[in-house]
Amino acid sequence: MPDPNDLICVGVLSGAFGVQGEVRLKSFCANPEDIASYGPLYTADGARSFKIKLTRAVAGGYSARLKGIETREEAEALKGCELFAEKSRLPRLPDDEFYHADLIGLEVRDTGGVLLGTVRAVHNHGAGDILEVAGPKVLLLPFTLAVIPTVDLAARRIVANPPEGVE
Repeated sequence: MPDPNDLICVGVLSGAFGVQGEVRLKSFCANPEDIASYGPLYTADGARSFKIKLTRAVAGGYSARLKGIETREEAEALKGCELFAEKSRLPRLPDDEFYHADLIGLEVRDTGGVLLGTVRAVHNHGAGDILEVAGPKVLLLPFTLAVIPTVDLAARRIVANPPEGVE
């Protein structure tokens, strides 16, 4: 079983496709079809793993075959199941890009050194990533260079320049 701290969510199963055990798969990868090349994918608890073969593009993602899933009922039972890849199997990112999982838990300080909190989540509702920072107050900070000038993974900290009006 893989180390849960080494798992990155790369997709989700959204139900059955057809009657032969295929699933609907939504990929979160930059190149959506790459999801099938990251080796076995695991459930959130790491208890189950699946080898994936994409069969065709469908509305909202792909249809896919999962090794060991043979019936529509088995496929439907996996609806909502998030799929995780071992981080070591994913591509290395450029210095100015980050996996969301790497940002969760980082300390956030403003440019004057005042602690704002820690990153609790990263959201994206279509207009770009937003860091949810939990501290004395919950802050939602756009993940842009102007607002987040520094991310130091080695030091596990972020320097933020919150927009006017955000306290």
